[in-house]
Amino acid sequence: MSPLPARVFVNIEKNFKRSVAEKNHKRSIARHEVVEVDDEVVSLPKCPETVRPIPNVILRSALFGVGSIEKIGDRPYLERVKVYSLGGISMVYTGAILDQGDLNVWGAVLHQAQEQELGSECKVTAYRLLKLLGKTDSGKNRKDLEACISRLKATALQIEVGGYSYEGSLIHEVYRGQSERSKRLYVIRLNSKLHVLFNGKQYTNVNWSVRQALHGKPLAQWLHGFYSSHAKPYDYKVETLHQLCRSRAKSLSDFKKDLRRSLECVVSASAAEGQPLSYIFKGNLVQVNTTPSASQQRHLAKKR
Repeated sequence: MSPLPARVFVNIEKNFKRSVAEKNHKRSIARHEVVEVDDEVVSLPKCPETVRPIPNVILRSALFGVGSIEKIGDRPYLERVKVYSLGGISMVYTGAILDQGDLNVWGAVLHQAQEQELGSECKVTAYRLLKLLGKTDSGKNRKDLEACISRLKATALQIEVGGYSYEGSLIHEVYRGQSERSKRLYVIRLNSKLHVLFNGKQYTNVNWSVRQALHGKPLAQWLHGFYSSHAKPYDYKVETLHQLCRSRAKSLSDFKKDLRRSLECVVSASAAEGQPLSYIFKGNLVQVNTTPSASQQRHLAKKR
């Protein structure tokens, strides 16, 4: 098992002290994103199949990274590792390292689980999940799906942000029958407390068509999710984005090239869905302008 590069997970405070824009972001979180936990909320947001509701704390962290993982042996196991995240977010993770493919599967599970209360059984076939993922029902895809669900089950996550916390796994429980027919049916249970990650509308409806158009481009997918979680994105350092996405680029100059190519992909995919996005590099800062969603527009209006 190869050791995890030290640059992947670092103390968030060291970087945010060096950028005025990022300091403002940290203060913004402290002032505007503290939410009250409503214990009566027991279900996930109801969303159409065109989007996937993902908590902002997930999209703004290195939990689901962009490094290409070709073999099982290339997937390190982490033990209580601090995940690099934006200011105001504390995240400690135990489990196999996760990538954008894992986020796709978790998003599909969240989408399917919105039909019942959190903590109750969610019964879904492998065929249905693969369809939500835009994949064919082949033996290889079923095998990959099974491995991913097991990986998401074998996780332990501690999150503290904005006055609330969550401790549990990404998938609380999963089992299947023994017969050939029942093996294709997953019975999945999510932690009933997972709702705290969605309280105060602290989640983003990630456009699934855009994300699918970016298939095979993990950095572009990460960037799309990250910037979608901002009503009005701040300027970020190339170095900060490098750590937030858990890039395997050997140098910042290499990453900057990857970043530019990936942003171009996001620009094209977003434009095709009527969600214009633009970006410019200002030295070592990246400035991105997005098209805010209806809920984000309301959020911005309240701040005026």
